Amino acid sequence: MTKRVTRLGGLLAAYQRRDPAARSKLEIFLLYPGVHAVIYHRLAHWMYRHRWFFLARCVSQWNRFWTGIEIHPGATIGHRLVIDHGMGIVIGETAEIGDDCLLYQGVTLGGTGKDKGKRHPTLGNNVLVGSGAKVLGPFTVGDNARIAAGAVVLSEVPANATAVGVPARIVRMAGKPVYYADDVDQINMEDPVRQEINSLAERIGELERQLNEQKHTKERTA
Repeated sequence: MTKRVTRLGGLLAAYQRRDPAARSKLEIFLLYPGVHAVIYHRLAHWMYRHRWFFLARCVSQWNRFWTGIEIHPGATIGHRLVIDHGMGIVIGETAEIGDDCLLYQGVTLGGTGKDKGKRHPTLGNNVLVGSGAKVLGPFTVGDNARIAAGAVVLSEVPANATAVGVPARIVRMAGKPVYYADDVDQINMEDPVRQEINSLAERIGELERQLNEQKHTKERTA
């Protein structure tokens, strides 16, 4: 019992640290749907591990109705998961989430088909997944990684990396602090697609300049 109370206290403290709108642990415990979703999932997952599949599914469906967050009872969730707002989050059966992760609304940790066995992603520790991001497939997102809002991740993300775009590409590898998810910035990131377009535009401009020079040279010698 003491261990569970300590674990709950750690979860509430994580919300206070990462959510500037959080005023007190009591408010977080009573009113934050992310906290409720995790608590209900603990119960559903316990039932699932004891092969009470129907009851586990009932609890998870109530969780979905009450919080707007759908977590399959088979999913494995570590300590101090912070779910900010949370509406529309979907976490699949074989998904695994490490400690101190941060998920925003609309995130999907899903599969890419109807394969059996491991088919959902594994998130390491201190991973941030931005609003509306889709992480699809049985691969690993390394510790301290960040996935930008709206990204669609279809392959492994190394530790300490930042993934952006559709499909997602790695745009940053750096030695950031351990609590990487605390450095919340889903906007000021480099877009690799835009960089490539700008590079192509510069190249086209250079080719046009060279063609104009050749044209003027021919006109002078004519």
